[in-house]
Amino acid sequence: MPGLLIIAHAPMASSLKAVAEHAFPDCASRLAVLDVLPDMRTEEIEAKARVLLAGVKSPDALVFTDVFGATPCNVAQRLADGEHVKFIAGVNVPMLWRSLCYADEPLDALVARAVAGATQGVMQVAVSRPQNQAFKPGANDQVHHHHQQ
Repeated sequence: MPGLLIIAHAPMASSLKAVAEHAFPDCASRLAVLDVLPDMRTEEIEAKARVLLAGVKSPDALVFTDVFGATPCNVAQRLADGEHVKFIAGVNVPMLWRSLCYADEPLDALVARAVAGATQGVMQVAVSRPQNQAFKPGANDQVHHHHQQ
């Protein structure tokens, strides 16, 4: 069962952990996070990340970062060995939840599930008028804030 580590610009990593624990309360032991502050040096971030990674790796781990090419991503690249530690840039909630749902799968399968969760979880949603509600143009809608339009 691979461990999970999120390295992201503060406060995104800890916020994602809070969202993960909301949906999956038992995930705390397999999910570690590192919020990268603006004044942190890369060496300091890497040292903290290695300690966190050692705590969740069993023997594999998947590392998430927020933005490709930024400092958290650069640190994740240093941690990844391509065999027991892999990383994905562009973490989002659907990706994280999918990873937690399938956390018992092997690392390569988990990477595929995470990427699928990310891409399938992002979509344009059509905006349409609520169904079965009368719409009366000019009926002083500004006074009645509870009306849906």
